[in-house]
Amino acid sequence: EARLEESGGGSVQAGGSLRLSCKYSRYISCYLAWFRQAPGEVKPGVAAISIYAGTTLYSDSVKGRFTISVDDSDYILTLEMSSLNPEDTGIYFCAAGSRLSLGAPDFDFWGQGTQVTVSA
Repeated sequence: EARLEESGGGSVQAGGSLRLSCKYSRYISCYLAWFRQAPGEVKPGVAAISIYAGTTLYSDSVKGRFTISVDDSDYILTLEMSSLNPEDTGIYFCAAGSRLSLGAPDFDFWGQGTQVTVSA
C-alpha cells in the first residue's frame, strides 16, 4: 500500500526555520516532491528530488532558502525551510510520482498535508 505521512509543520515568525518530514512506503516511486497549497490556490510544486540520482528541482520562490533531501534507507523525505516569510504559509504535501517535476499531475500518491504558518 502506497503511503506518505507528513510531520513537522507549525507556526513560526518571519525569518525563522522549520523542518518538514515525510515517511513514505518502500518502493513507492523514484521521484518525490513537496507541494504547498494556500487558500484559493492550486498546489504549486516547491521542491522535488530523484531518490536514486539525487537530482533536485526547486521553484524560484524557494531556491536558496529550502533544501529537499531523502534518506532512502529509512524512507524519509525532508524539507528544510529557512528565511521563511508569510508567503510560505500553506498546507505542505509530500507526493510520489513518475518524473522529476513540480507539476501536480505528475504525482499519483499524496500525503494528508501539514500546516505551516509564517507570521510577519
